[in-house]
This record gives sequence, structure tokens and C-alpha cells, in this order.
Amino acid sequence: MRIIAGEFRSRRLRPPPDASTTRPMPDHVREAVFNLLRGHIEGQAVADVFSGTGSIGLEALSRGARVCLFVERDRTAGRLLRENVRALGVEDRAEIVQADALGGAALGACPDPCHLVFFDPPYAMFRDPAERARLLAGFGRFIERLDETGYAVLRTPWPVPGPAGDEEIEPLALPGALGPETHAYGSTAVHLYMNRSATRGGPRPDG
Repeated sequence: MRIIAGEFRSRRLRPPPDASTTRPMPDHVREAVFNLLRGHIEGQAVADVFSGTGSIGLEALSRGARVCLFVERDRTAGRLLRENVRALGVEDRAEIVQADALGGAALGACPDPCHLVFFDPPYAMFRDPAERARLLAGFGRFIERLDETGYAVLRTPWPVPGPAGDEEIEPLALPGALGPETHAYGSTAVHLYMNRSATRGGPRPDG
């Protein structure tokens, strides 16, 4: 696992020891996502929620993000995340919260306003109806923190498991959000949203 571009290009990161606990975004998908967000990173406040060992947020910092909030509950992943932050020397630009990503502590630590939010939850959360509802409600609260040109990025399996166990090809529409603009990469997809209440013109995700 490595940084793809920017100040720390090609620097190696400590990966999670157990893929069943955390599932880093593959390099080719991460590169595609950051290409989509070109021009939206430098000097901005970013949140990396369900951050694992930090590959997404650290990529953003490498590409010039001003600050990044990392939220990860798992202790082992959190320890490796701290090691990665120290190895890159970005302690002054990184805040790490070890807590439930959908709880009040995580949301309370999110920059307000925030320009980019990355949400990379365990795929299993989409397969359980109660967890799915809790996840999407929590994601919606982070979308409310976005500034008028900011984006929230949700990673899901593709196709998305529906609440009844079926597969949804249609994107996940969320109340209060513009979008999503969906990009599928094999068995994974990313969905881009904007804050409907903050947006005043300019480019928007479909919706």
C-alpha cells in the first residue's frame, strides 16, 4: 500500500494485518477517485471516516489538503494509522479520533464546514437493513457539514446490496443531498454527493 501522488509519492504505508477487519481502497480505485476530485484537495479540510490505516486521508494530505480528520474504531488499525501519520511527519495536519464512526464524537470532530468527506464503511453494513439505515443516516449528517462546493464520497460494493438482500443498480439517493454521481470499478463503486442546503450553483453530481 503506497501513496500515489503528491509530496509523499511512492511512500509505503503500513497496511492492515487482517483484510476482514479493514479493507483498503485498491490503488487503482483510489487514483481514479482523486482524479475525479482534482482541484478539490489543495488547502482544504478533509474527513476520512472508517479510515482504517489511513490510505485515503494520507493521500489527500500528500496532495495538499490543509488538515484531515481520521475516524477509526479498531484499535489495531488505529495504531497502524498513527504509525503512518508519524512516518510521513504530518502529525500537525492530522487529527485521529478512535470512536464509532457514526457516533457523536466523530461528527463533533469533523471540520465545519468541511470540503471533502470520504466514507468507506465495511461492506457488511449494507447487507443488514438496520445497519444500512444507521449507516446512511450517519453519512447524511456528515454531508450536512460540507461547504457549498464540497463533496462526500461513499464507497460501496457493486452492485449495492439492497435492504431486502436484493441488488440495487440504481444509485442511493439521500434526503438533503444532491447526487449521487456513481462510478463503478468492477466489484466496488464510489458515489459522490453534495450538500443540497449549502450548494449555490456550480457543478453538481447527478440528482
